[in-house]
Amino acid sequence: MSLLFSSYTLNSPRGPLELANRIVVAPMCQYSASNGEATDWHLMHWGNLLNSGAALFMIEATGVTAEGRITPACLGLWDDRTEAALKDKLSRARKLAPATPVFIQLAHAGRKASSATPWDGGQLLAADQGGWEMLAPSAIPQLEGERLPHELSKAELAQMITDFVTAAKRADRIGVDGIELHGAHGYLLHQFLSPIANQRQDEYGGSFENRIRFPLELFAAVRAAYSGVLGIRISASDWIEGGWTPQETADFAKQLKPLGCNFVHISSGGISPKQKIALGPRYQVPFAKIVKEQSGLPTMTVGLITDPHEAEAILQDGDADLIAMARAFLYKPRWGWEAAAALDGTVIANERYWRCLPREAQAVFGGVKVGQR
Repeated sequence: MSLLFSSYTLNSPRGPLELANRIVVAPMCQYSASNGEATDWHLMHWGNLLNSGAALFMIEATGVTAEGRITPACLGLWDDRTEAALKDKLSRARKLAPATPVFIQLAHAGRKASSATPWDGGQLLAADQGGWEMLAPSAIPQLEGERLPHELSKAELAQMITDFVTAAKRADRIGVDGIELHGAHGYLLHQFLSPIANQRQDEYGGSFENRIRFPLELFAAVRAAYSGVLGIRISASDWIEGGWTPQETADFAKQLKPLGCNFVHISSGGISPKQKIALGPRYQVPFAKIVKEQSGLPTMTVGLITDPHEAEAILQDGDADLIAMARAFLYKPRWGWEAAAALDGTVIANERYWRCLPREAQAVFGGVKVGQR
């Protein structure tokens, strides 16, 4: 019996959410929104990946405020207009695909906001280029020579929590099945965790206990307002001397657990251009293993996992509970089907596509063994 194609349950105050398998489409920024609003690109993109065979699809990093976006083209959920656009595109995409749970990743880019899209260089935008003031735990830029971000006051921290809570309520109205808070890749919550970006002199900076204080306060506030599945993505290592560490990640996860955290999604990096990441297959899996073993929380691993047998081995070894993939699904949007054929698994797929399998392949779609005759 393949573990990758076994079911898994995520629990929340609202009740259990059963996933048909252990495959997750991780959040991927599309930089295709119009003033924060989801567009037809999202309709196409979401509909495509909801037909992937994965048991869970996560919507990209979604700004809880306009200034919280990475770029002017990033998705948002901060007012009635952005809420209506997201609801429209998501509901239409879901009607075109098998029933699949959908989570949304709520985010604030912090000092990495006000940037150009990746294909336009990704650099900080000046005001006359459509840029805006960035917010951060400390007035330290992401890159040397960039203009300084604004250091958040305590009153502004309280408002930031309100912004996340309001966005969570909007997400709930839209009908998502869960929320992931973005605490990774050098964005705002990660900036508070890391001593590289957080050099505050008050109770929100300095020691480990102080650096995790604001992310914990924010998580607790969202948990109080939202009863569905709630988790967080964390960069487990800054990959730089003196930065955030895997052990701190595990200790942070242990603090999240009693607050009602339902899962952790373990990635790494993003806080500094000086990072030295040891890239390779399964390179982030050891981080997930540490967090899973020490916190006991349901744990997703992600990063350069592309082969079905490799994903299966990670689960068989007990290193993670769920396998998340991002760019692998952009390259192979039906990766879940390919994995099902390789591991004799079952996926739910639109019957319109059943005839597409290569003649030498077969898979089980919704309980029906399918192959070319």
